[in-house]
Amino acid sequence: MTTAFVLGGGGILGAVEVGMLRALFERGITPDLVLGTSVGALNGAMVARDPSEAVIERMLDLWRSANQSGREVYGDRPLRTVRRAVSTGTHIYSAKPLKQRLVEELGDITFEELPVRFQVCAASIERAAEHWFSTGPVVDAVVASAAVPGILPPAEVDGEHYLDGGIVNSIPLGRAVQLGATRVFVLQVGRIDRPLTVPKRPWEVARVSFEIARRHRFNRELAELPDDVECHVLPARGTSARDDTLFGTRDFSTVEARIDRTYEACRDYLAEHDA
Repeated sequence: MTTAFVLGGGGILGAVEVGMLRALFERGITPDLVLGTSVGALNGAMVARDPSEAVIERMLDLWRSANQSGREVYGDRPLRTVRRAVSTGTHIYSAKPLKQRLVEELGDITFEELPVRFQVCAASIERAAEHWFSTGPVVDAVVASAAVPGILPPAEVDGEHYLDGGIVNSIPLGRAVQLGATRVFVLQVGRIDRPLTVPKRPWEVARVSFEIARRHRFNRELAELPDDVECHVLPARGTSARDDTLFGTRDFSTVEARIDRTYEACRDYLAEHDA
């Protein structure tokens, strides 16, 4: 049996994946393969480097360090973000604080040095294609995977430019099967559980359109799983439609509560399904 952890995207909601990981490790479930997109790439990198229960406290420290305003992640004051948006026309935050935090945590480790096979998804601009990083520096790949359009600038790696992997593959279940996984644990952030409604404002149109695309791909891949693949979509708790708003993407105040509630739900799920 080859066990894969598939960590999906979702910005600040990625905190719930820490609760899922805690429940998995306490159950004695460890990965042979880790796949990550966007914030799932960040969480996944830490797990691939230390695939044990010991990593949970380090992940908790990382998420706790992000204060309510998000300064630890984005690093800028409101006026500076406005100036950057006007001057660049493409994004409101610098990627430097995020990259610096990742370097502090992961150093210059490469994919080849990780004890667990790890891959990161990003969207190539020049090729208009899904790209999987599996070699070279891990930090560069994670920054590319987390380059949210309009929020952070496109990330350049080896002369090519990338945007957030969620654009092309937000929950890469199919990739895990393609790479030989026979047991898959999907760590998703809860958005796939919320019903969609008809958009009423211009900014809601893009969000709803993106949700349709991401959910359609995931549901299709879930329906097309081979009979010999065991799949567990772990439950996320403590998320709501408010998280889909611009303010919700900056509210770090409920991170620990989300982690705890999701941990309890996943602990019960794994026991119920004897996973």
